[in-house]
Amino acid sequence: MITAEQSEQLRTWFAERLPVDVYESLVSVTVDREEITVVGTVPATESVKEFRERTREQRIEVAREAEELYRRKVAWGVKSGEGTALFTHLAVPVMTRLRQSERQVLDTLVAGGVARSRADALAWCVRLVGRNTDEWLSDLRESLDKVQRVRAQGPDVSEAGDADSRKSESE
Repeated sequence: MITAEQSEQLRTWFAERLPVDVYESLVSVTVDREEITVVGTVPATESVKEFRERTREQRIEVAREAEELYRRKVAWGVKSGEGTALFTHLAVPVMTRLRQSERQVLDTLVAGGVARSRADALAWCVRLVGRNTDEWLSDLRESLDKVQRVRAQGPDVSEAGDADSRKSESE
């Protein structure tokens, strides 16, 4: 997980590199271990399809630079009216171990036609939890940011180790 400061630096990096006419405004830049997702507002006079075609080369150029620098894939999306459309984004396999009762929940969702597979059912559950616990997850992310800042301000363990080794060498 990255800090709020790192997230803002990433947003600034994209804002500086994206040509002015790509997005009407930059809505969000979200990052995890595998992917950076950039979402902006599509001009009101343009459809999502027109936007994708018009900006493809510009987005590819920025994505190549970002992928080399940040070692993550770049995904793109647009906010148009009330909806958000993502394109060129990843679906990353995630290994998990579930007990029988947990697998039965997934199997019930599949049998009920809510999901096509266990993987689809698990993704549905994660989206549901995310939607219903937004405030709690935001608080947790803020707490993690604070923990990372405190750790970064802490004593430098490598300096203490170097002092100990110099002391033992001089004895």
